Amino acid sequence: MAKTILIVDDDPTQRRLLQAVVEKQNFIAAHADSGEAALDALGNGGNIDIILLDLVMPGMGGMKALAEMKARAPHVPVIVLTGQGGIDTVVKAMQAGAADFFVKPVSPERLTVSLRNVMKVGELQGEVVRLRKTASGALCFGDMIADAPAMRQVVRLGERGAKSNIPILVLGDSGVGKELVAQAIHGASARSGKPMITVNCGALPENLVESILFGHEKGAFTGAIDKHMGKFREANGGTLFLDEVGDLPQDIQVKLLRALQEGEIDPVGAKRSVKVDVRIISATNRDLAEDVATGKFREDLFYRLNVFPIDVPPLQDRMEDLPELVRHFIGRFNAQEGMHITGVTAQTMSLLKGFNWPGNVRQLENAVFRAVILCEGTELEAQDFPHISGVTRDIEADDDEELALVVEPVAAQPDGPASDRDGPVHITNTAGHIRALEAIERDLIEFAIGAYAGHMSEIARRLGIGRSTLYRKVREHDLDAKASKTG
Repeated sequence: MAKTILIVDDDPTQRRLLQAVVEKQNFIAAHADSGEAALDALGNGGNIDIILLDLVMPGMGGMKALAEMKARAPHVPVIVLTGQGGIDTVVKAMQAGAADFFVKPVSPERLTVSLRNVMKVGELQGEVVRLRKTASGALCFGDMIADAPAMRQVVRLGERGAKSNIPILVLGDSGVGKELVAQAIHGASARSGKPMITVNCGALPENLVESILFGHEKGAFTGAIDKHMGKFREANGGTLFLDEVGDLPQDIQVKLLRALQEGEIDPVGAKRSVKVDVRIISATNRDLAEDVATGKFREDLFYRLNVFPIDVPPLQDRMEDLPELVRHFIGRFNAQEGMHITGVTAQTMSLLKGFNWPGNVRQLENAVFRAVILCEGTELEAQDFPHISGVTRDIEADDDEELALVVEPVAAQPDGPASDRDGPVHITNTAGHIRALEAIERDLIEFAIGAYAGHMSEIARRLGIGRSTLYRKVREHDLDAKASKTG
C-alpha cells in the first residue's frame, strides 16, 4: 500500500543514498540503472507512483527517457536530478513534463518535501479528473477498481449492455457500488456525455413521486406555482438511473411501465403526453422476484426492467480489490482534507482483509475516511480503525488458513507457577515459560469442543477460523470432535 518510488540512476552509490531517503519516509524504493530499464519497469505493469530521474546516463539520455516516460505514463510524475544544472536544462526538463528539478546533491529534507508536494498535486489532479468525469457522464469501466475475478463478469456484462439501449437492472447489497456501475454503463454507451439523472426512489415523498418523475404543469395541484419538467425530461437523450426502484408505490409502477413501453410520459395536469428518449437503468437491493410473489411489485414491470440483470458481488467476495480500494480512498481523502497519508501497515491491511464488511464498499470508504482523520503518523494503523479492531471474518476459510492466537503472557507469581493461574488453557508451563504454540493450539481447540458441545460451526466462529481449517486442526491434533460440554 505504500507509494513506490522508482530511482533511475546509473550510479549505484546515488541509488543507495536516494533509497535511504525514500525508505525513511515509508515509501518503497525500486531501482533502474538506465533509461531503458526504467521504461521496462513502467511497461511491465509495475505500480510506480513517482520517478526520480538522473539526466546524465549512458545509453538513453535522461531527456529522451523523460519524453518516453511522459508519453507512456503521463500520470506518473517525474522529479529530475542532475549534477549539471544550467537554466536551459531546467527549462527543457520542465517543458518536457518534469514535476520538479534538483541539482545534486539534494538534501533529504528538500527531496522529502518535493515528494510529498508531487503526491499531493497528483491526488488533487486525480480527484479533479474523477469529479469531471462523473459530472460529464464520461466515467467508464476503466475508471473502476474491478480486478477481482468476481467483478470481471460485472464489467463484461456492463460493457455488452452499454452497446444497446436495453433496460438494465443492477442487483446487489446496499453499498456495493450499483450507482458506479450504472455510471460506467452510461459512460461506455453512445449516450456518454449526455445527461445522466439519478433518482433515489426510496427517498421520494410518496405524494410527490409522480411530479418528481414525470413533471407537472403550473397550477396542477396546490403549491404548483411553476411548471416542472420532471426527471424523465431532464434525462431526455441520456440515461435515467432509478436507484432502489423496488420502493416505488404501486400506482407509480403502472405509469413507469407505460413510459418504458411507449416512450412517453404524462406530466401531472398536462393535456397531452410528452415523448421522451431515455435509457433506463434501475437498481435494487431487494429481491424483486419475491416482491412480485407477494404482490408488492408489478410482475409486468419486473419483466420489463429485468431484461438484462447485472449482479454486483459484495465486498467480501471481491477482497482482491480491497488493497487498491483502500489506496484509492486514501488518495481521495488526502486531496480533500490536506492530509499526507502514504498507505497502511501490513498489520492493518490484514485487519481490513479479515473483516466481513457488511456495509460493503461504502462502509470501507467511510472507515478509511475516519482513519485518515484519526491517523497521527504517515501510515494507517490498526488503532485508526477502532470499530473493527479484533473482529474477524465469519466465512469459510481456505485450507491453508492458520489459527491465529493472540495471548497476553501472565507473569509468574511468587507463590506458584503461572500455569496454575492463566485460565483453562495454559499458556505458560510450571517454570513460567511460554509453552509451544502447537500445544496451546491443541488445548484451546479441545477446550472449545467441550465448551460448545462439539458444534463445529460455532467453534469455528468463536475461534475466528473457517470450518475446513478447524476440521484439519482436529485431525492433526487427534482430537474427538464429538465431545460433549463438560461441567
